[in-house]
Amino acid sequence: MRIIPAIDIIDGQCVRLSKGDYSTAKIYSNDPLEMAKAFQDHGVEYLHLVDLDGAKSHGIVNHKVLEKIATKTNLKIDFGGGLKTDQDLKIAFESGAKQITGGSIAIKDPATFLSWIETYGAHRIILGADAANEKIAISGWLETSSEDLIPYVSNFMARGITDVICTDISKDGMLAGPSIALYEKMISRLNGIKLIASGGVAELQDLHDLKAVGCDAAIVGKAIYEYRISLKEIEQFILNTSSC
Repeated sequence: MRIIPAIDIIDGQCVRLSKGDYSTAKIYSNDPLEMAKAFQDHGVEYLHLVDLDGAKSHGIVNHKVLEKIATKTNLKIDFGGGLKTDQDLKIAFESGAKQITGGSIAIKDPATFLSWIETYGAHRIILGADAANEKIAISGWLETSSEDLIPYVSNFMARGITDVICTDISKDGMLAGPSIALYEKMISRLNGIKLIASGGVAELQDLHDLKAVGCDAAIVGKAIYEYRISLKEIEQFILNTSSC
């Protein structure tokens, strides 16, 4: 199972939210690049970079942060937040993203999202399927739709998507443990899914539990920033996983 540290950006700074609420934003670093380098120095190969300004705006905002990290590290970056048009996507890939995550766009403008899959290939597009009570949430989690999570994901998998980030919003940033039962349910019902768990990771055992249910990857944010899981522990987990 891959470990993917998260860097969420507001005004060029590393922040974390609780349950997606922007009013809870806590700044952890003024230098996203230094955070990214620290992850790389401990054996991390992947990074989940989210443009929270873009998620609330009309398009991508913090692409310069993406470009800086992409050019000064070897991290494989998936980028999300504010990707609403073909031009936004072009900017993200030209700025160094290896993959992009489409969340709100997939439900608000599925035709555009599907065209991205056609143009760039499903391997470069991640479906962001964030949920509250198994209903899809959109617009930086400011809105909840009427779409049921599992049928929604299944529909896009039928169009080629395999990589899916699922955040249970009730867990995000709360350091209360991930939604193991939800992820187990998704994996059992969605054949071929590469599920990237996000939200709630609070301790090292959570990573072992996510691996045990079959998650392809786990995004870790606040647990690292709050020193609940050390980068040394992350490094050891990666080494142990790669040697299995």
